[in-house]
Amino acid sequence: MSEIDSNAVEGYLKQHPEFFNEHLELLEHITVPHPSGNAVSLISKQLELFRQRHHDMEVQLNGLIEIARDNDHSANQMHELTLAVIEVDTLDAAIENLNVVLAECFLTDFFSVKIISAGEHDSALADLFVAPDCEELTHFVKELGSNQASCGKPTLAQAQFLFGDNALEVQSCAIIPMSFTEIEGLLAIGSRDDSRFHYSMGHLFLTQMSEIIGTRFASLLKAA
Repeated sequence: MSEIDSNAVEGYLKQHPEFFNEHLELLEHITVPHPSGNAVSLISKQLELFRQRHHDMEVQLNGLIEIARDNDHSANQMHELTLAVIEVDTLDAAIENLNVVLAECFLTDFFSVKIISAGEHDSALADLFVAPDCEELTHFVKELGSNQASCGKPTLAQAQFLFGDNALEVQSCAIIPMSFTEIEGLLAIGSRDDSRFHYSMGHLFLTQMSEIIGTRFASLLKAA
């Protein structure tokens, strides 16, 4: 009888996965090398593989559950933010509400708005507006030019322009451009925690925040 090639055995077993069901006694005589160097039975090896597969699937499921929880939390945050700006009819009231909801729901320490506008404005809101040719805007060329939020530690010049006397306390922040037909400007949320806003953060919710706030601010400015 000619010797059977190992590849042929492998091919046969793949084509006949029920083979060992019909020859259970063989399982008692088959051993599989273990990473430790010891030999284990095929049944033990299968159990080990099943346990590992179960563990991997459990880890994956827990990860998906955690993502779902994070998404629910983020959706609730955006809901609270939306209510904060639509339930008021003046710009200063909207900003006051945003200060509260960002601190309570988004756990931020600082909030700033800068609206780019060449017109004359109420002196009570003068700090909100900045002229298009303002030199300080050159520190935000990246954000305004790309219309993309940026996260991380701000430069001292950026922090001073956005947060004034609190500049040195801001260890991380998100700088979010507002670029719409009727309004252009910057939103900034800052934290004393240097890891609160980091460069690798996703920008989806920051962009949505900009759209909600910018749209409402434009409406309030038009009504003023």
